[in-house]
Amino acid sequence: MLHVNPKMLARLTELEADLIDRRGRAEAEGWVGEIEGIDLTLTFLRAKRDETQRRAQRPAVDLGIPQPRSRTRKSQE
Repeated sequence: MLHVNPKMLARLTELEADLIDRRGRAEAEGWVGEIEGIDLTLTFLRAKRDETQRRAQRPAVDLGIPQPRSRTRKSQE
């Protein structure tokens, strides 16, 4: 699953505003299929934005740098 960079939250808001405008136009033109597609896209966009906001609030975990295993006595012989 792809994660959105928290720095891009403003862009998601712009995309949402554009989709809402497009939905208004689709309603005015009577494009039922377009409305359904936009509604579905808005649902996914909002879920992704909410997930990104939750992830941004959690602190990062430092796992450190892995170290090579030391040789065992058996492998040295």
